[in-house]
Amino acid sequence: MKKYNGIILCGGKGTRIKNYTKKIPKCLIKFNGKPFLYYQLKYLKNHNINNVILSVGYLSNKIIKYVKKNIDFINIKIVNEKKPLGTGGAVIKSLKYLNNNFFILYGDSYLNFDIKKMLKKKSISTMAVYKNNNKFDKSNVRMNKKAIIYEKKKPDKKANYIDYGVTFVKKSIFKSVSSNSKFDISILYEELSKKKLLKGYIVKKRFYEIGSYNGIKEFKKYILKNETY
Repeated sequence: MKKYNGIILCGGKGTRIKNYTKKIPKCLIKFNGKPFLYYQLKYLKNHNINNVILSVGYLSNKIIKYVKKNIDFINIKIVNEKKPLGTGGAVIKSLKYLNNNFFILYGDSYLNFDIKKMLKKKSISTMAVYKNNNKFDKSNVRMNKKAIIYEKKKPDKKANYIDYGVTFVKKSIFKSVSSNSKFDISILYEELSKKKLLKGYIVKKRFYEIGSYNGIKEFKKYILKNETY
């Protein structure tokens, strides 16, 4: 069976940006004439990542149709959630197709660094983080010498970094999780953090996201100015 380098989580409904997601999934919102998903896949290809899983759910038929018709520069396997599983459950469903070491990328995050350098890390889990200082969104990571302190909903008061939208993990972190579990992947990250098993990879350039109206506005400006493909 072919194994894949990572997974992009594209199954969410985009409830915070309903004006955009009533008829299309979030990853198909267009910027400069191309869907957000296109830019994510091009980014991965440009960093020599040649195969990836798309975990889909909400309006999955539209994503499948787009990929089949338009994407031929990277190998893609579609894993469809018949019912919502949460971001963690979506990874579990795709686990058998993934390498022992793989990345998890949110479907609304655009990266702006060399991911291949991060993928060389040997820890059980490594999260890309950016020194946010609550500027773009609420910071949820505090750097520590041995491991990062990560809490998504109730972050440490001294937190001044934010998770970048991508984490590199070993498959073994899921060994104690039920195969039909429904949960948010952030819960697993928090558990790893408490055990001091979640490392941080500091990224110097900010990331972009389209999970909010302001994020869409900022990415639109960025892509108009910087699109090279």
